[in-house]
Amino acid sequence: MKILALGATGAIGNSLAHLLAKSGHEVSVTSRTVRAPKTGIRYILGNAREENFLIEVLSQHWDAIVDFMIYNSSEFSNKVAPFLQATDQYVLLSTARVFAASEAPLREDSPRLLDVCDDVSYLATDEYALTKARQEDMLRSSGKTNWTIVRPYVSFGPARLQLGPLEKEDWLYRAMQGRSIVFCDALMTRDTTLTEGADVAAMIAGLIGRQEALGEDFNLTNGISVPWSTVLATYQSMLKRHREHESPVRLQDVETFCKATNPAQVRYDRLYHRRFSTEKISALWDTSQMSNPLEALARHIDAAFSGPYAFGPINWRSEALRDRAVREHVRPDEISEMKSILLCKAPLLTGRDD
Repeated sequence: MKILALGATGAIGNSLAHLLAKSGHEVSVTSRTVRAPKTGIRYILGNAREENFLIEVLSQHWDAIVDFMIYNSSEFSNKVAPFLQATDQYVLLSTARVFAASEAPLREDSPRLLDVCDDVSYLATDEYALTKARQEDMLRSSGKTNWTIVRPYVSFGPARLQLGPLEKEDWLYRAMQGRSIVFCDALMTRDTTLTEGADVAAMIAGLIGRQEALGEDFNLTNGISVPWSTVLATYQSMLKRHREHESPVRLQDVETFCKATNPAQVRYDRLYHRRFSTEKISALWDTSQMSNPLEALARHIDAAFSGPYAFGPINWRSEALRDRAVREHVRPDEISEMKSILLCKAPLLTGRDD
């Protein structure tokens, strides 16, 4: 099959591209940075959010398109028809953050925030969970069925290790610098579901080219849920193993915690119990193949300490807020370049979970 993967360069996308290429498919991946071709994978330099670039890549027909890009609702409404015309199967990476709170394990037909939330100010935004729900609706109202919606939730890999809404740049970086991990007390007892990115990629691969997947949506998550306190304990055990001591943890109330992170992600997702039914995806993919999430997390932390570990940009504005709250401070040599200091003015993380 000829498969186009838009923006497939993250934790799930990289694994998916290699998995599809290994299975003999011809894989093309769009990327905003130059990348060397790999066996079975070619990289197309360009931004899939730009109209002219997208027109060019969609000028040929693809057996499948897997879309990892983040668009706002307006952008996506203009792209739905071209996507569906250019392929036999368009796979939209949505998110399980679309769902409202539920004490029961979440199924594909569970109520979504967009449909049941009564917070008018929140519904007036295009926050990530709402954006994805609206994009799902655009596909359903397109009059076509050559689409598949997939919803990962808190996927992780070597470059992405989350703690609640925090990326590794928000908590692991602090721990490696000898400062406190700043977390939220209310999240400690909330159940979450973490899934290794490679497992999500394998599930997506298992849906590509399947007639049964057309016009359907699938939650691509592990069936194992644990409290965030257990996730933190797993991280701490690995920090102790490699650094001979655990990192201090400072717990904040929700209001204070949200000052340095994405408040919508906390209030409309991480504060909910997130447990999932795997019944629907199990009918098309053997979920017994999935990794145990805590064992996989420990393995990735091990890898982080095995050599030089790369962090993405640090949001120094958020760091300053955390340091002020717990009376710690950044060492002057941590901010090595002036462009890093400018990140103090950067927006907070969007909270994408795939």
